[in-house]
Amino acid sequence: MRILSTGEILWDIVEGGEFMGGAPLNFSVTSQKLGSFVSLLTGVGDDELGRKALQQMNSLGLKTDFVQIVRDAPTGTALVTLDDSGSATFRIGRPAAFDVLNVNSGLIERCQTARPDWIYFGTLANAHASNEKLLHSLVDQLQPVRCFYDMNLRDGHWSLPLIERLSALATVIKLNDEEAKRIFDLKFGSLPYTLERFCQRWSEAFGAQQICVTMGSAGCALYSDNVFQTFGGYSVDVVDTVGAGDAFAAGLLYGLDRGW
Repeated sequence: MRILSTGEILWDIVEGGEFMGGAPLNFSVTSQKLGSFVSLLTGVGDDELGRKALQQMNSLGLKTDFVQIVRDAPTGTALVTLDDSGSATFRIGRPAAFDVLNVNSGLIERCQTARPDWIYFGTLANAHASNEKLLHSLVDQLQPVRCFYDMNLRDGHWSLPLIERLSALATVIKLNDEEAKRIFDLKFGSLPYTLERFCQRWSEAFGAQQICVTMGSAGCALYSDNVFQTFGGYSVDVVDTVGAGDAFAAGLLYGLDRGW
């Protein structure tokens, strides 16, 4: 499987240090460990964090051919606060390097050389208009590519119209149960909420073939071919949850691509 992953590289700033992350990066690393060929389209600043990011990507064996070095903005950072359960909240500085990519006439052609079967994208980077425009161009020019939308809503960095436009591109949508409830109430506020009703309505509205909703310790739900199923979780000792959903997304796509 060949994947073009798009979006942010961020350094998570937490008590105890700085940790390279960002959903597209985490997803890309895990997908590559599963055997996929991954190209990550993003930007880092011409700064110390940017150089460290490139070094770590190289040490992980992740291709940096599509990582731009941006001189007009810093490498992305997210100040992370963990609560007693290990759940995280993020404060993200914008604009960051991943917001101001050089979208020159040859970028789409270079992406075509990656010959992706899938494009991975989230919401955060596409809250910047030029990134969303680039994403639409990639989807148009790389047909018959399929799209995996990992929603990952961060307060202050999304809107319902943006989510609707991104959902309309998606073959597969992955989100969590809290996000499902929030956007269902915004979109279908007069209807009583259930997770199955959300999946049915969202699939009908935007055409996604599969919708997967993670539910923490309760497991996940998958809506596919008009069938809604739930799957139980596994008991673990939580250290923190940063990146857990991104690894799950990589495993989900791996299985769906193989028809599991």
